[in-house]
Amino acid sequence: MAQGTVQVTHTGTSRWRRRTGEYASLAAALEAAADGDVLTVAPGTYRENLVVERAVTLRGPEGSPGSVRIAPVDGVPLTVRASAVVQDLHVEGQDSAAPALLVEEGTPELLDVRIVTRSAAGIEVRGGARPTVRRCTVDNPGGVGIAVLDGGGGVFEECEVVAAGQSGVLVRGGAHPRLERCRVHHTSGAGLSVTGENSSLEAVGCEVYEVKGSGVQVTARATAHLTDCDVHRTTADGVTLDTDAVLTLADCRIHDIPENAVDLRSRSVLTLTRTTVRQFGRNGLSVWDPGTRVDANQCEIFDSTGDYPAVWVSDGATAVLDSCRVHDVPDALFVLDRGSRADVVDSDISQVRNTAVSVSDGATAQLDDCRIRDAATGAWFRDHGSGGTLSGCTVDGTQTGVIVTKGADPTIERCTVTSPAEAGFYVSADGRGSFLNCRVADSGGYGFHVIDGCRATLRKCRTERCARGGYEFAEGGAPGAGPVVEDCASDESTGLRAPAHETAVETSGPSTSLIGAIPGQRTTEREPLATEPEATPQARASKAVLGELDALVGLENVKREVRALTDMIEVGRRRQQAGLKAASARRHLVFTGSPGTGKTTVARLYGEILASLGVLEKGHLVEVSRVDLVGEHIGSTAIRTQEAFDRARGGVLFIDEAYALSPEDSGRDFGREAIDTLVKLMEDHREAVVVIVAGYTVEMERFLSVNPGVASRFSRTITFNDYLPDELLRIVEQQAEEHEYRLGPGAAEALLKYFTAIPKGAAFGNGRTARQTFEAMVERHAGRVAQLDEPSTDDLTLLYSEDLPELS
Repeated sequence: MAQGTVQVTHTGTSRWRRRTGEYASLAAALEAAADGDVLTVAPGTYRENLVVERAVTLRGPEGSPGSVRIAPVDGVPLTVRASAVVQDLHVEGQDSAAPALLVEEGTPELLDVRIVTRSAAGIEVRGGARPTVRRCTVDNPGGVGIAVLDGGGGVFEECEVVAAGQSGVLVRGGAHPRLERCRVHHTSGAGLSVTGENSSLEAVGCEVYEVKGSGVQVTARATAHLTDCDVHRTTADGVTLDTDAVLTLADCRIHDIPENAVDLRSRSVLTLTRTTVRQFGRNGLSVWDPGTRVDANQCEIFDSTGDYPAVWVSDGATAVLDSCRVHDVPDALFVLDRGSRADVVDSDISQVRNTAVSVSDGATAQLDDCRIRDAATGAWFRDHGSGGTLSGCTVDGTQTGVIVTKGADPTIERCTVTSPAEAGFYVSADGRGSFLNCRVADSGGYGFHVIDGCRATLRKCRTERCARGGYEFAEGGAPGAGPVVEDCASDESTGLRAPAHETAVETSGPSTSLIGAIPGQRTTEREPLATEPEATPQARASKAVLGELDALVGLENVKREVRALTDMIEVGRRRQQAGLKAASARRHLVFTGSPGTGKTTVARLYGEILASLGVLEKGHLVEVSRVDLVGEHIGSTAIRTQEAFDRARGGVLFIDEAYALSPEDSGRDFGREAIDTLVKLMEDHREAVVVIVAGYTVEMERFLSVNPGVASRFSRTITFNDYLPDELLRIVEQQAEEHEYRLGPGAAEALLKYFTAIPKGAAFGNGRTARQTFEAMVERHAGRVAQLDEPSTDDLTLLYSEDLPELS
């Protein structure tokens, strides 16, 4: 066969339609061929734009791969619109606005085709096309490697994208391909990108690596299923999910990722089964936003290369870990923000440099039958509203087993803490907590250490072989403060030292524990205090509350605004008492500013001020967000909003991120129903509740502009500015003083430089960042001082610049 010719072999039996012969061009051969014919292309370069519209076989000569080049100067080199077979061709495209190989119709087979191009896409599949693509390679530094669009599908087996200027594989517009044993690497966009409603991708046995971006990206209601796949060596997150995306990972491996191994946001859902996540620079799992959820079963997360928690759950998201292992990480599980939740069942958390489980800012964690070992802190419930349950868990080899601080109130039941260096359970700074059937053994300090008059409850607990004693309760405090202790036991001769206020100690009779009764414990039962009605706390005077407001770091403009408003209300009240007309000051407010700038704290103090002036009956604060007000079906939103308003009656209803009730793309969103209900309640019960709406400045401006009915109800907007570096330093100094630490020489200067250099982007937490910095310094300090045999008081209290966390 001559160079540059095409031989057509007719496979039929009809003599009068015989077409066997050689043709001078591919176009002529395709024109002459009919369904079933075989077109064998001689070696050479063909500058033709080919369109295959019949079920023919188009192939290069056997034994000469790459010898046939389809390379027109522009346009689409090869278009397939039939169930043809294309084999052993080399396709080159030069048109940045067109694909190199376009499949538009039919169920063709593409075998051993190599595409080297600088086109919009190497291979593009559209519409009803369902090709089978085997052993094909795409090298396209100018655009997408493989694009499956607009309802297209097909199967790609043992294919390879060796380079792509954009995504390696792009799926959108309701397309749904399947990848089997494919490799995608050296892309300048996401390795696999799936976007748009009804778009889906299934990948089995594939590898994605050397990607300048995310390895796998699923967005905008798309779905993907990956089985036995590897994702590694990316420059951004390993896997990214956003906006109602759904992804399933089974038997996959995600590793060598400099950022988050997996990041989920905006109501995305991830299911992981028997998947390993390792060697990640930030979070192994990063889960954000209400409605976002991750379910992990039999997974392993380990070997962090950064200084971040392995699992991060915030802003109302949910994480479920069942039969998982998390180990060799700085921190294991951080759950923060109201509405956030983590459920961990039958899992192991070990080799944690700092805190195994941290719960803060109103979040909840539920751990059942879990094992925590070799961590600085086993579990830390940090602040008011934070809680959950530890049930049937063991904590071994920590500095402190469980810490409860600042009003947190978890339930700890049937848990065992062994060999803690300092204390088994430590409660301070108004922490609460219920401890039932818990046990501490071989503590280097106390078994249970409850200080500051914290009203924790201990029932049927026991301690064994604790170096400093089984139980320690602080002296002093207000009458009625301190722990409630029932039927607890210890093997120490000193036993349980009763709290300073015996009225706080309740017993149900002598201990029947095998290790004996606790010496000194009262066995005479008293009338239960729980039957006595609780006295309503006396409202503080406005001057005392304003004094607390003035003591807050920074916020000078906020303080002026609140004082001006308070003065107007006070003078109006006095004018009424004098029989004069008083201007009716609207008390509802708008708070704008970044997170962590003190909006919730000021709202609480504002409620107390109004109560002290007699404007509100109680002055308590009820904090809600969209998830508390908006229901899933018609009618439920009004009920939820009414219930929240009723809980706030006599106080302040604080709506955080209020702009989420009126999203820009609202459609049939029920947030509008919450707004309408709220406006009516504010009008009907204008004296009963003060409403404060809060959120980012720009978003709140948009929210008020599109809801004039809401805007008209508020008297003024108060802007909370970001904290300056010196103000962040003062917050750390206050935290240090509160927790009996001091800043060593050079630490204040280092902190000031640190807060000046820290990025002030969307993730900057202001006051929260300052508190987290202090907590990080305390944990690093503990790791340093724990190595000393006999630390001095200065060693135990001084924080130095070396305790500062590294800037990311």
